Amino acid sequence: MNEINQYVGKQIKIHRKNEGLTLQQLADLIHKSRATVSKYESGEITLDVQTLYDISKVLHVNINELIDYCPVREQEIMAIPTGYRSPFFEARRLYFYYYDGRHNKLKDGIIDIYESKEQQGDYNASLTIHAVTPHGRNSAIYYTGKVIYSDMLIRFTFVNQYNRLDEVLLYIFNPFEIRDVTEGLLSGISSRDFLPCAFKCFVTLTPQEPTDEFCKQLLFTNKELKRWQKLNMLIVDNHG
Repeated sequence: MNEINQYVGKQIKIHRKNEGLTLQQLADLIHKSRATVSKYESGEITLDVQTLYDISKVLHVNINELIDYCPVREQEIMAIPTGYRSPFFEARRLYFYYYDGRHNKLKDGIIDIYESKEQQGDYNASLTIHAVTPHGRNSAIYYTGKVIYSDMLIRFTFVNQYNRLDEVLLYIFNPFEIRDVTEGLLSGISSRDFLPCAFKCFVTLTPQEPTDEFCKQLLFTNKELKRWQKLNMLIVDNHG
């Protein structure tokens, strides 16, 4: 079975469930049979562009979210800048976590990285942040952007695909020792209340269990806040 078809089908199923739709409901909305939509999701049928567009509109997602299939290729890994190459340099998929105090909720996401088709050695990235809608359904905020590697930092610049004014910067540390988790800082202007915001975050090589201890590490301590208040700045240390 075609890997791309399977990926697209999986994305459709995820977003269909996020919208709270059954197979039959989605089929009715795009004027297809339930059996046909089931085969879309299983990867048995290759979708045409018009059908993909219709599905993306019904599911309220950018069509790129359904088709952004990025297989890991050896030539892409070898093209990463030389020097100290941690696993975070070589990873084509990273997992992203931060605690949003506005909603008292841990939020998570996925970062996919792939080499630019226009310019060899340039890297693009997408960021999907999972959230909960007022109706209690899981939804996703979809960003695309660029990634730049350096010896000590990896920098991502992202733009919200639903609100082009919503731009964010994500800096993560390139750790000098082998480990699965590294720290970072997510910052930007909140499009909800138009205030500057910054979040301490963790970026990992594998999915993490959101335990109480894991969440606690994303919170700022009173000691840290007092120190930063004196300096009038926000600091995220690169501790192990």
